This record gives sequence, structure tokens and C-alpha cells, in this order.
Amino acid sequence: MIKVLIADSHPIVRMGIQNVLNSASGFEIIGDVATTTELFTKLESLNPDVVILEMDIPEINGIATLRKLKQEYPDIKVLIYSGQSEDVYALSTIRAGAFGYLSKTADLDYIITAVKKVSEGNMFITNELAQRLAFDEGTQKPRRFFRKLSTREVEVLKLLASGKRNKEVALGLNLNEKTVSTYKARLMKKLNVDNLVDLLQQAKALELY
Repeated sequence: MIKVLIADSHPIVRMGIQNVLNSASGFEIIGDVATTTELFTKLESLNPDVVILEMDIPEINGIATLRKLKQEYPDIKVLIYSGQSEDVYALSTIRAGAFGYLSKTADLDYIITAVKKVSEGNMFITNELAQRLAFDEGTQKPRRFFRKLSTREVEVLKLLASGKRNKEVALGLNLNEKTVSTYKARLMKKLNVDNLVDLLQQAKALELY
């Protein structure tokens, strides 16, 4: 049996995932939580094979939660289940240690396939995403820039795009303000812009907000 812990802030999503996995054989749902505090409290007593983690889980952002989880529980496999843009976040979360990324818009059957694959220590992304990552179409031009961004740069850009000031970004990511300024300058260079307004336009093109 594959032991699964679901971490998502929406009760209906948690219930939906449980129903899908319970409809198939080989899965045991050992818990579900709505926040990162609840997640790490549960992990003190539970030992899941796979954690299904929401990208926008409250308290700590998904990538920071993923890093903490991988550091403290390296044997647990993490599948990101997200309403955020697959094109933008899939590579970023996999770089940060996730074994898979599944969009909440994907067919329900994908959950079963994804959890099985991740539990075996294999990477999971949808075929559609794999094709989009392999072949850039003209309309996907902004996303080509994204390939150049590190996971941390994506985090900084997302917080800036949500209206956070440098100081707030620094606090949210446990960095100092000077480091945030360095990231901002690096983002402008990589995204080929020279001011914050254009940088945020790129963030919008990347569907970061």
C-alpha cells in the first residue's frame, strides 16, 4: 500500500483527492492537513510514502515548504498539486526537490498515475507539459525566459508581482534586503527589462499573478 498524506487548504480538494485514490487499489490515505503547521505536526507521528502538497498552502509558500520537508524528511516523496501555471512552476518545484507536478486542471485519473510514479522514485509531469517544455511555440516566448530563472528567482519574482516590497520579500524568504535587490537586478537582466514595471509585466506574461 502506498501511504499518502494530503496537504491542501481546500476541504473539497482534499476530499476529492481521497475519493479518487480510494477508488483505486493500493493507496492508503493516512492523513490530510490544511496548513504547513498541521503538515509538520502530522509528520512527527506519521510516515507517508508520498505527500501531495498544494503550491499555495497557507503560512509558508509551497517551494519553501518543499525545501523544509526534503531537508527534514528526505525519504518522503512530494507531488505538487497546484492551481498555478504548470509551465512556470513545474521545473521550479522539481529543482527544489519535488518528484512530480500536477495541475489541478488535469484529468482526475492523472492523480492515480502521478502518485504511483512518484512513490516509486520516478519523476512525473504530464505528457502535454513535457511537449511544451521541449518545443517552444512563438506564443510561448515569455516562458522561454523562464527556463533561465532559478527556483529562488521565481519565488522573488512571484512575491514582487504580488505587490510585496523588498523588505517584505526578504522577510518572507528569510533573506536580507540587499540579497533581494541583487535578485531583482538579476531578474531584470534575465528577463531583458530595465525597470520594475516591465519586470512585473513579464511576471504577468508568465502567469505569476
